[in-house]
Amino acid sequence: MIQKTIDIILDVLVIIFLIGGTFSMFTASVGVLRFPDIYTRLHAASKSSTLGVSLILIGACIFHYTEYGIISGKLILGMLFVLLTTPVASHLISRAAHLRGAKPYGTLKDQYQEAIDAEKRRQKQQQKSKRLQQK
Repeated sequence: MIQKTIDIILDVLVIIFLIGGTFSMFTASVGVLRFPDIYTRLHAASKSSTLGVSLILIGACIFHYTEYGIISGKLILGMLFVLLTTPVASHLISRAAHLRGAKPYGTLKDQYQEAIDAEKRRQKQQQKSKRLQQK
């Protein structure tokens, strides 16, 4: 009796993880289609898909454990890989888009560009002071 209750609870838990992951992936795809610029699209794609894939893989891990009695290392490694690489990839894509000149939608000032310009000015001042010290 208790074992059947535990099995039912674990099955419901697997269903919740799978439905949650599917919903997150669906909202990510809607966000990619609906958002206006590359930065908000990347945000939707990276955050929601990372959560969605993680929830689906957690549900699959629980399913494999309850049905077959094994802990799947491949699923765990896949989840870790997605958790580590997706945010880094989206950051690099957004940085490349900014360097190519993509402007954020609806903003009046670009704080990232201001930081880049300030860093360039600081480097020029350092080079100037080094030249003056060498003379």
